[in-house]
Amino acid sequence: MKKLICADDVTKAHEAGESLCVDSDTIITPAAEDLIDELQVSLKECSAAEKSADVLPDSLSKETLLDLLKMILAGETVPFQCEKHESGLKVVKGNSVDMRTFDTGNPNAKVFYQELVNKEEADIRAGFLEIDHSQFDWELPYEEIDYVISGTLEMTIEGVKYTAHPGDVVFVPKGSKVTWASPDKVKLFYATYPANWSDLV
Repeated sequence: MKKLICADDVTKAHEAGESLCVDSDTIITPAAEDLIDELQVSLKECSAAEKSADVLPDSLSKETLLDLLKMILAGETVPFQCEKHESGLKVVKGNSVDMRTFDTGNPNAKVFYQELVNKEEADIRAGFLEIDHSQFDWELPYEEIDYVISGTLEMTIEGVKYTAHPGDVVFVPKGSKVTWASPDKVKLFYATYPANWSDLV
């Protein structure tokens, strides 16, 4: 049985001062690989006893396991770890999120995102967005709220530039034509309404 190592596992190993046990059947998520390098967590070959000790975490619900299996069968990687309740409540583990390239229409822009709440789950969409020393133009067919986590966000609308820093909140009305930019590397949390905006354009 394959073993999955995610960013949360790396963080726990780092905090405990332990190595991560791996073998030829171990799958390491891209976010975990980055964190292994950043935190300099060592890897060691698993012994037979350690392999047999591997068990599913207590927090892994039936719904989460089904989501993982669907992704594996579809050939997709797991974009993030989360805990879900049957009511729909969901806790996304922020340090496990695997960012993906966002097609802005500008081939020179380095922009990445990961949707964390989608239109099948809610009336809003939400996720993370990163802009790395880049800019791009975007017309919004939805309302959007952004919370700047790190870095500097610059938005230009009708020739006027606005700047947002960590802790700042931005509201962008539907129909706005905005040039999004960052002179460094900005990371923000976004929420858009309505969730089904892509069906309306």
